Amino acid sequence: MSQRPAVILLSGGLDSATALAIAHNEGYRLHALTIAYGQRHSIEIEAARKVAAQIGVARHRVMELDLRAFGGSALTADMEVPQDRSLDEMNTGIPITYVPARNTIFLSLALAWAEVLESFDIFVGVNFLDYSGYPDCRPEFVEAFESLANLATKAGVEGTGRFRIHAPLIWSSKVEIIRQGVALGVDYSLTHSCYQPASDGAACGRCDSCLLRAQGFADAGVSDPTRYVP
Repeated sequence: MSQRPAVILLSGGLDSATALAIAHNEGYRLHALTIAYGQRHSIEIEAARKVAAQIGVARHRVMELDLRAFGGSALTADMEVPQDRSLDEMNTGIPITYVPARNTIFLSLALAWAEVLESFDIFVGVNFLDYSGYPDCRPEFVEAFESLANLATKAGVEGTGRFRIHAPLIWSSKVEIIRQGVALGVDYSLTHSCYQPASDGAACGRCDSCLLRAQGFADAGVSDPTRYVP
């Protein structure tokens, strides 16, 4: 499969950076897609640029799509980001940081670019095992979107190729993700995960994403390179 083109959704976070490194290790020609969707943690867009440069991509596109027009999430509206929650609390119900239909929208855009590139491989860093609160991070969703991709495209109808949605981290723990990324040479100091960073970009250390990230590094026995608010 050497140098087959692939589209990778790259947020700038830990999981998507690892998914990008996996696709690189598997020999794909990388086309990274980052969506600037009006998220309050927009610093992750600059993180995505740094990760794309570090790992090496053929192209990196940053697309503007302001989901603040709809709101409905603590990431795209004037709502409080939850802090200091236990793992049990995180895994109870759908959190307010869920952005309605975000992964459906993002995968649709990745699919459109894949069609133009004549690529049949799309990578996404969704993870179900560590944090199952998001409905669009489940394996059922990934499987359903893959079926849709092969029904709703010219290539799918004409039978010239079959789209595959790669979710290599979906059953991995944060510990496994971090260890795999380290083995593949991911520089996690370039990534950003915090939902509510300070004005200088420092991570809050208290939101769900920060807590899961910090715990993952601790459990993996890897030094956490994240710069947190003092």
